[in-house]
Amino acid sequence: MRTRRTARAGQYLALLAYLVFLAFPFLWLLSTAFKPPRELGSLHPTWIPKDPTLANFRQAFDEQPLLDALLNSLVAAVGAAVVAVLIATPMAYVIARRRTLLARAATGWVVVSQAFPFVLVIIPLFLVLKNLRLIDSVPGLIMVYVVWALPFALWMLVGYVRAVPPELEEAAAVDGAGRARTLVSVTAPLLAPGIVATALFAFVTAWNEFFFALVLLKSPEKQTLPVVLTHFIGAEGVADLGPLAAAAFLATLPSLVIFAVIQKRITGGMLAGAVKN
Repeated sequence: MRTRRTARAGQYLALLAYLVFLAFPFLWLLSTAFKPPRELGSLHPTWIPKDPTLANFRQAFDEQPLLDALLNSLVAAVGAAVVAVLIATPMAYVIARRRTLLARAATGWVVVSQAFPFVLVIIPLFLVLKNLRLIDSVPGLIMVYVVWALPFALWMLVGYVRAVPPELEEAAAVDGAGRARTLVSVTAPLLAPGIVATALFAFVTAWNEFFFALVLLKSPEKQTLPVVLTHFIGAEGVADLGPLAAAAFLATLPSLVIFAVIQKRITGGMLAGAVKN
């Protein structure tokens, strides 16, 4: 009995340490965003600002087009998540239900494609977008994000589809429903938690992405939030710490809010896919 209590206490301590490890960067960022310059340059930093101020937020909005960058990031991330899920859902259904050599080859290609580095694919993508006249455009960036997120979304959704009992689809077929109707009316509602989880991961990936946005977007009014954040760092690597922390804090909020709102669906979707994956 005592051994079991000791083990449980050790688990709680490990969980608490892990939570502190995860929360430390965000809490320090939050504290820095509200500190005046004299506290930022102090040799004895404190957790809680002694004289909290909103000047860093005002300065951040005055120096950089944060609202435009926020809108660009939001459009790119939402667009990439929606398109990736719309494409990946029927593909995952076919791969999960048809255990053919082609389906296994497609699954293997999905796994292999995740190992490709950014540098390897940026030149072909750049040439394709140039021929389509989508360089320096948010729709072109959405296309790139969809290509990059699609393998991961497909891999996740295959597990969710396999978790749906095939007997339900067979019953729908007996009632006269075709493949498309079965997918929309029977399978898709059961896949809702997995679709939400997949869309969220695609959204977060696109929201935080920096490399493709830096290479493909040149106009200041079209740049995304991660690229604009680098403008707070000078040519010599010296950062304007207060406004940078304020802008980074604002960039972190959307992901946190979305996670908090749909946390239960994310957990249910991850567990459902883990059963079959």
